[in-house]
Amino acid sequence: MTKVLIAPSILSGDFAMLGESVACVEKWGADYVHVDVMDGTFVPNLTFGMPAVKAVRSYSKLPFDVHLMIMNPEKYVAQFVTSGADIVTFHPDSSSDIHGALDTIKSMGAKCGLALNPDKSLDLILPYIHKIDMVVLMGVYAGFGGQSYIAETDQKIMALKQIITERNLDIKIEVDGGINCDNASRVVACGADVLVAGNAVFGASDPAAAVQRIKG
Repeated sequence: MTKVLIAPSILSGDFAMLGESVACVEKWGADYVHVDVMDGTFVPNLTFGMPAVKAVRSYSKLPFDVHLMIMNPEKYVAQFVTSGADIVTFHPDSSSDIHGALDTIKSMGAKCGLALNPDKSLDLILPYIHKIDMVVLMGVYAGFGGQSYIAETDQKIMALKQIITERNLDIKIEVDGGINCDNASRVVACGADVLVAGNAVFGASDPAAAVQRIKG
C-alpha cells in the first residue's frame, strides 16, 4: 500500500521568511510544497504570484504543487511552470479554455490537474479525466485557511476513487482544506492520495511530528 503524501501549505507559513518556510517543509519530511495562489476575484483573498514562486523555488528540492484559485488560469499557467511549479491545478469553473490550459501545462513537462470546491460536481472534470494527473477535492471552500473540514467530502472522495479505479486511470486524489491529525486517516481510507495541511503542520508545536502523525 502506497503511503499518503503530505503537502503542507505555505499559506500557513511565515510570510516574512517565506523561503525558510519552504525549506522547513522538506526538513519536516513532507512530500510536496503546496502553494495556494489566490487573485482576490475568483476567491476573496490575495496571496502569491509567479515572482514569489520563483523566489522560493531554490529553497527546496520537493515538487511544488501550485493550486491556482484565479480567474482565467490559461493566461498564467505557462508562467507558473517557468517559475518552478511541478504540478499546476486550477478550477474548471474559473477557466474559459480548460483543454488549452491543461495542454500547456503538460507540454512544458509539468503535471496538471483540476480542483473542485465542495459545491461543484465531479461531472465538471469528467470531460478532461484522461488528460489530468491530479484532482484536488476541496474539503472547505477555497479562499481562506483555518476552516473546518466538510464531512460530505468523504463521499465525494469515494465516488471519485471509484471512477478512477473503474477506468484504470493514473490520477492522484488530493484533499485540500481542514485536514488535521484527527481526520487524516479517515480521509485516506476514503481514497485520498495527497493531503494538504496548513495550520495542522505550521501551527503545531512539533511540525515534523505532525507530518508523521498525518501520514499515519
